[in-house]
Amino acid sequence: MSIEQLKKEVCVANKSLPSYGLVTFTWGNVSGFDVDSGHVVIKPSGVSYEDLTPEKMVVVNLSGEVVEGELKPSSDTATHVHMYQEFKGVTGIVHTHSPWATAWSQAGRELLPLGTTHADYFYGSVPCTRSLSSEEITADYELNTGRVIVETFRKHAIDELAVPGVLVNGHAPFTWGGSVKDAVKHAVVLEECAKIAFHSFQLNSKLTAVDQTLLDKHYLRKHGKDAYYGQ
Repeated sequence: MSIEQLKKEVCVANKSLPSYGLVTFTWGNVSGFDVDSGHVVIKPSGVSYEDLTPEKMVVVNLSGEVVEGELKPSSDTATHVHMYQEFKGVTGIVHTHSPWATAWSQAGRELLPLGTTHADYFYGSVPCTRSLSSEEITADYELNTGRVIVETFRKHAIDELAVPGVLVNGHAPFTWGGSVKDAVKHAVVLEECAKIAFHSFQLNSKLTAVDQTLLDKHYLRKHGKDAYYGQ
């Protein structure tokens, strides 16, 4: 895919966020990574979704430096770039402040796989990071947000391709995927799973994770080597 094509795809993905109820005002961004060039296409900072065009997308390198575009890139660019550097196979990232997933982030709670809706897309709990220290917030905040996300997956030996989402403690969710479209899909699914889990705990506060056999069945029938779900 050319950079021009990626700009169009990233633009369309950003403009889709309001239709899924994932953003308010400009509270979110989508980026895409071109592996061949090593460049990232990302939403410009503070621009309304209805005003976005492919030409307004900003292109940065893996050092976060602007290589193309007249507008400032998203303030979360350093987070996206660090994740692309560390999460191999990821070529799309979405960050929103969608209310249900953000509620879990603010509560500092991981999102357990309570049922098959979750298991179809996330092979285990969606983790919540630790809180950033005052020093991490004061200096290089956005970069340190990316670092704490990667740290969480490495510390707990979580496969980032099997669990394509995270809840940043006190902040909000990030999701990703092998394409920009997949990253958006995972953002939508994470929000729905967060909502369902909240209501499930209201009905039964003693809930635990779904049986591993059922988790395996639902995840692997879509994503395993012998997957048979779909056409």
